Amino acid sequence: MSSGIKSKGYMLDPKGRPIKIPKGKKINRSPAGNMLLFIMMAICGLFMILPIVMLVNNALKPPEELFQFPPRLFVRNPTLDNFADLFILMGETWVPFSRYILNTVIITGGGVVGHVLVASLAAYPLAKRKFPGSKVLFSVVVLSMMFSWTVTQIPNYMIISWLGINNTYLALILPAWSFGIGLYLMKQFMEQIPDSIIESARIDGASEFGVFWNIVMPNVKPAWLTLAIFQFQVLWGNTGGMFLRDEELKPMQFAMQQIMAGGVARAGASAAVGFIIAAIPITFFLICQSSIFETMTTSGIKE
Repeated sequence: MSSGIKSKGYMLDPKGRPIKIPKGKKINRSPAGNMLLFIMMAICGLFMILPIVMLVNNALKPPEELFQFPPRLFVRNPTLDNFADLFILMGETWVPFSRYILNTVIITGGGVVGHVLVASLAAYPLAKRKFPGSKVLFSVVVLSMMFSWTVTQIPNYMIISWLGINNTYLALILPAWSFGIGLYLMKQFMEQIPDSIIESARIDGASEFGVFWNIVMPNVKPAWLTLAIFQFQVLWGNTGGMFLRDEELKPMQFAMQQIMAGGVARAGASAAVGFIIAAIPITFFLICQSSIFETMTTSGIKE
C-alpha cells in the first residue's frame, strides 16, 4: 500500500497519514545550453589529462623520439627500454632499491594514518563539545593555514632538532600529523552530524571513544578519505633531504631524483621515473575516489 501511495506522489508520516512528497526544483536548461556545457567540460578535461598523456607517451618513447624537434605528443615506436634502463640503474645504487621502497612505505603510511587519527581526535571535541577557549584554538588552527611550508621551514627544523629525532623516520612522520587543513576539514564534517544521534548513543551506554569510533568516524568517511589522498600526495613527493642524512633512511623519491639528475644520458630512464612518480598517487586517488563517491551518496543525515 505504501508503494502505491509513493507512486502517486504521497508518503506516510510517522502516524500513518499520507502527506504529499515535495517535488524538486526543475532546472530550466535548453538543449543548446546542455551542449555548450558539455563542450566546455570536454575542453577542460582535455587540458587536465594532457600532462598525463605526455608522461605515458614519453615513458614509451625511444631516445630518438625524446629528442625530436618539434616534439611529438604521441609515441610512434613504443618501447620498454626506458624501464629496462631504469631497473639497471636501480641495481647500481649504493643502497638496495627495495630499501628505498620500504622507507617510502613507512614514512607515507605512518604519516597518512597518524594525520587522519590525530586530526579526527582533535576535531571531535572542537565540533561536539563546548569548552572555554575552543573558538580560540580553532582560530589558531585556521590562522596556521595561512603560512606556507617555506615560512615555517626553519622553526620546524629547530623543533625536530630539539626533540632529538633528526635523521629518523619520525622527523618526517611527526610534522605530517600537525597539518591544520586536516583538523579544519574533519571539524567541518563532524559538525554536520546531528547531536541527537550522539546523545542517543550515550544514553544506550556507549563510551565517548565508542561514540567517536563507531558513530562519528563512519559518518565522516568522505572527509578522512579525502584527507588521506592529500596527505599521501604530500608525503609521496617528500625526499627527506632536510632531515634525513643517512642513505639507508632516504625515501624512493630521493633515489628517483638522483637518476633524473643524470642529464641527457639518462633521458629515457628519467621519462620512466616521471611515469612511476605520477602513477602511484593517481592510482591511490582512483581507489579512494570510488569509496568517497560511494559513501557520499549514502551518508546524508538530517535532523
